[in-house]
Amino acid sequence: MIGVTTPSPTLVAEATKRAGVVWLASPSATPPVPPTLVWHVWHDGAAYVVCGGQEQALPPLGDTAVVTVRSAARARAVDWPAVVQRVRPGSELWAAVTPLLAAQRLNAASATGLPERWAASSTVLQLTPA
Repeated sequence: MIGVTTPSPTLVAEATKRAGVVWLASPSATPPVPPTLVWHVWHDGAAYVVCGGQEQALPPLGDTAVVTVRSAARARAVDWPAVVQRVRPGSELWAAVTPLLAAQRLNAASATGLPERWAASSTVLQLTPA
């Protein structure tokens, strides 16, 4: 997939969990999405990203993406291929991950009401290692 080999699941999980931000690219999207810095939350084997609306800007991704995690020293720690899926508002997954995302949302005046605002104007994406 996208010319990136899958590193060990342990390396992907540990590196991504520790990183506050990752670079997300989607060479297979039309047009291709260059590496874009995004904040995320790692939960239950996947990274979750909120984009659009009043949140971080991210061009539409294809069905696959490449996640680049950098170390604290800004060196590349790991690249991993991801399957991209939208998390549907009202789903069990939405109920599980949006409170986690809201709790990690920096510079928000309040985490109260964020999931509802996201349901109305943003997109939550699940990035699962391929």
